[in-house]
Amino acid sequence: MNDNNNDFSLLLASSVHDMKNSLGMLLSSLEDLMSEYPAEEDNHKKKYCTLQGEASRIRNDLIYLLGIYRLQRDELPIHIEEIFVRDFLEEQVAQNSILFDIRDITTTVQCEENLAGYFDDDLIAGVLNNILVNAARYTKDSIVISAAIDDEYLQIKVMDNGRGYPEMMIREPSAYVKGIDFDSGSTSLGLYFAAQIAAMHTKDELKGMIEISNLPSGGGCFTLKLP
Repeated sequence: MNDNNNDFSLLLASSVHDMKNSLGMLLSSLEDLMSEYPAEEDNHKKKYCTLQGEASRIRNDLIYLLGIYRLQRDELPIHIEEIFVRDFLEEQVAQNSILFDIRDITTTVQCEENLAGYFDDDLIAGVLNNILVNAARYTKDSIVISAAIDDEYLQIKVMDNGRGYPEMMIREPSAYVKGIDFDSGSTSLGLYFAAQIAAMHTKDELKGMIEISNLPSGGGCFTLKLP
C-alpha cells in the first residue's frame, strides 16, 4: 500500500511539474503577445490583465505544491548566501512589471542601498513573487515594498492600498498558514508555503516567520521576517 502511495505521489508530482512548465511557456508567449500588441482600450487591457494574473496565480500554486512535496520528502535544499536586498527586491518588481503596467499600479521600493541579508534567494523570490501577484490582484493602484533590519530580523514588507486581509485571516492566521481554508483562492497555499520557507531560515535560536496585518489606511501588509 505504501509503495502504491509513493508511486502515486511521484506520478502526481511529475504531472504538476509538467503543468507548471506548460504554464510557464504560456505566460512567456502571453508576455510576447502583450508586448507586440499592447492594449489600447480598457476592456482589452482588463482581459490581458486577467489572463496574465490568473495564469501566474495557477503557476505559483503548482510551484508551491511541488515545494511542499519536496519539503515533506526532505528534498528541498536551502542555500543561504549574502544578498543585497534592494537589488533583489527590484528584480522581483521587474519580473512582474507587465502585470503592474497593465493594472496601472505604482510600485515603490523603500530600502537602503547597501542593506544586505542572508537567505536563499530562489526560495524567497518564489515567496515574494506570489505576494506581489496577489497584491496586484487586490490593490487599488499602489504597492510599496520595504526592507529594514528590526529586532534582529530582516523584515520585508509588501503593502497595498486595497481592502486589506479578511478579518478572519487576521484573527486566526494559523488556520490559513496550515492550509485549512482554501476558500480565499490563492492566498492560503501561498501563505502556507511562505511560512514553511521562512521557518527554514534560522540563526541561533531565531527562526524565520511571516505575519499578516492591515494598515491603518485599510490596505494589506505582508511581512516576511528572516533572522
